[in-house]
Amino acid sequence: MITTNEAGAPETSHPPAAAVAEAINDGKRHLLLAASGSVATIKLPLILSSLANHPNLSIRLVITKAASHFLAGQSVEQPPLSSLTSLPNVDAIYIDDDEWIEPWTRRSRILHIELRRWAHLLVIAPMSADLLAKVTGGLCDDLLTSVVRAWDVKRGIVAAPAMNQLMWEHPVTAKQVAVLVDEWEWFEVLMPQVKVLACGDVGQGGMCDWSEIVAVIENRLGSIQILD
Repeated sequence: MITTNEAGAPETSHPPAAAVAEAINDGKRHLLLAASGSVATIKLPLILSSLANHPNLSIRLVITKAASHFLAGQSVEQPPLSSLTSLPNVDAIYIDDDEWIEPWTRRSRILHIELRRWAHLLVIAPMSADLLAKVTGGLCDDLLTSVVRAWDVKRGIVAAPAMNQLMWEHPVTAKQVAVLVDEWEWFEVLMPQVKVLACGDVGQGGMCDWSEIVAVIENRLGSIQILD
C-alpha cells in the first residue's frame, strides 16, 4: 500500500484494511479507481489530474500486477506508480500484496471487503481482456477481482474495456460483454474506440477517451448523497 500523510509524504505503516475502514464515514465522496493489464493504464495520471479540483473527494487506486508494469517511470507519460499519491484527492494505492497481512488473525479486517464498504463508485479503466474474462466468469484470485466479486450490486461499476482489436472482435469477448451489458444492470460499459493501437494495429479496442471517463465519474459521483 502507498499512502500519504498530512504533509503529502508517502507512508506505509498503517494496516491497509484498517485505514480504509477508518475512512468510511469521513463525509467525502469515495471513488475506487482500478486499472488492469492494458497499455491504457498510462491514462490514469490524466484522469486523476482532471479530478484534482473536486472538493470533498477521496480516491483510492487498485492496480493489478500487470497494470503496474505500465507506470514504472519509463517516461513523463508513464511516471512511477508511487508518484500518483502526490496528486490531489489520491489517498492510497493498493496492489495484490496488500490484501492479506501476515499472519492473519480472527476478526482482522480484510482489504477487499473494506474497499467495497468504502467505495461509492468503482471505475475500472482500463478493463483488460483477461479481467473481463475473470469478472464474467466469477473468478476472484486477486485484490481487484475480489472487490468486484464482493461488490454490493446496488452500487454501480463503470468499466472501460481496452484490448487489441482481434481480442475485442473475438466471439468470446462478445459473450462476456453481453453479460455486463444485458444481464448485470449494475455495470456501465464504456465501449472502446477505433484508433491506432499501441501494437500498431488499427481497429476497435482502444479504451474510450479518458475525458469521457472523467465526465462519467463526475456525473455518477455528483448524484451521490453524502450524509452528515
